[in-house]
Amino acid sequence: MARAQDIARVIRQQIEQFGAPLTEVNVGTVVEVGDGIARIHGLAGAKYNELLEFPGDVFGLALNLEEDNVGAILLSDYSNLREGDEVKSTGRIIEVPVGKGLIGRVVNSLGHPIDGKGPIRYERTTPAERIAPNVVVRASVDTPVQTGIKAIDSIIPIGRGQRELIIGDRSTGKTTIALDTILNQKGGDLVCIYVAIGQKASKVVQTVATLQEHGAMDHTIVVAASASDPAALQFLAPYAGCAMGEEIMDNGGDALIIYDDLTKHAWAYRQISLLLRRPAGREAYPGDVFYLHSRLLERSAKYNAEHGGGSLTALPIIETQAADISAYIPTNVISITDGQIYLEADLFNAGIRPAMNIGLSVSRVGGKAQTKAMKKVAGSIRLDLSQYREMSTFAQFGTADLDKATRAQLDRGQRITEILKQPQYSPMPLEKQVMIIFAVTNGYLDSIPVAQIKPAESAFYRFMDANHPEIGKAIAAEKDVKDETAQALGQAIDEFKQSMTFQA
Repeated sequence: MARAQDIARVIRQQIEQFGAPLTEVNVGTVVEVGDGIARIHGLAGAKYNELLEFPGDVFGLALNLEEDNVGAILLSDYSNLREGDEVKSTGRIIEVPVGKGLIGRVVNSLGHPIDGKGPIRYERTTPAERIAPNVVVRASVDTPVQTGIKAIDSIIPIGRGQRELIIGDRSTGKTTIALDTILNQKGGDLVCIYVAIGQKASKVVQTVATLQEHGAMDHTIVVAASASDPAALQFLAPYAGCAMGEEIMDNGGDALIIYDDLTKHAWAYRQISLLLRRPAGREAYPGDVFYLHSRLLERSAKYNAEHGGGSLTALPIIETQAADISAYIPTNVISITDGQIYLEADLFNAGIRPAMNIGLSVSRVGGKAQTKAMKKVAGSIRLDLSQYREMSTFAQFGTADLDKATRAQLDRGQRITEILKQPQYSPMPLEKQVMIIFAVTNGYLDSIPVAQIKPAESAFYRFMDANHPEIGKAIAAEKDVKDETAQALGQAIDEFKQSMTFQA
């Protein structure tokens, strides 16, 4: 009897102490799976952009919240998923790791390393998408991003916090401009993020190798969603890269992000939307394709001093078909950005590289994003080039009947065009840009034959480094060309010309 009471007491005690926590899980069932899309019945509490957990460690992203089902895009291999499988809500919006631990690494759209260098140490994760900073916390753009490309820094200046579109046909040098800008930040305070969307894996490897070769990976994060990756990862890649850049901006730093390219991003989103059976609009894109890019590019900003003064500069790239910049996606992105650099196939094939069309390229920030030195020497260069391009059309029929002023204008334009040519992966420091542009705009190079302008330019840099290094140092330190510096520079150029012999 006593033994039975002891057993009863133990059982009662165990029942009283039984306190297994109850958790409420939002569960649904797969009703259809295929083409990277899953339709799920149930999941009444699912949120937009919420991570969903499928069997076998497969994750999806809830994008369509319909009355009787949820449409999700799948982020990994889904070959083992079947109709009837159970799906759970995680309660987490899609997040990516951020922080300095990512610098120098190649990651996918989820922030997982794909460079074979082991795990990444990161401080925290942040949502891939977030609302752009409002106008109250922003400051005007006034600090330059030096690209190291003479044609851009002198005519189409880019400022920290700006969105400058690089647009042109296939193989016109768009990616080269972006990579040159990254290379030029070596030793500076600008962290660069290169987002490769829908490119061949071999091209991404080549790009990373170029950055490593020039020592630029020390300040660069590469986010890669190659052509073989699911459309879902291509869609997520720019938002993930932007979140990494925002972390730097929020901490008072400066970041530069390159989206290469948003045309393929729009294609990936169109593919996802059509598979989710969203209504198709112009060119089969969904109705919210403008919002797709506006909510991404508006996140680039320059914070005012009260909010840390950090900045995120964006260089989105758009590939046009047959130079049609009035197509749907190009016009959308042009209307969002603060200017565009338009690269022309005809100029590229003519050997003018970067192949920038002066008439169609513009920076809406303008001289505010230039140093005083560049503003002083490059003030007339756009006008000179525009007039030269206009006159050269008529001059091709013969120069015999041209008046002296017109001929002088053509000669000056030819020399400016030669000076602005620049080989890839050769960014140039500010002081050298200022010195050579000062020489060409003030007529010092008018007596040098056009065919010898490029050799003369290389010789000029060597001459200045050897004989007058103090002039370059003064320009680099003061970011200005003061009267005494200009006078000394003029005398140095005359001295250089006397030391050289040029064949007509």
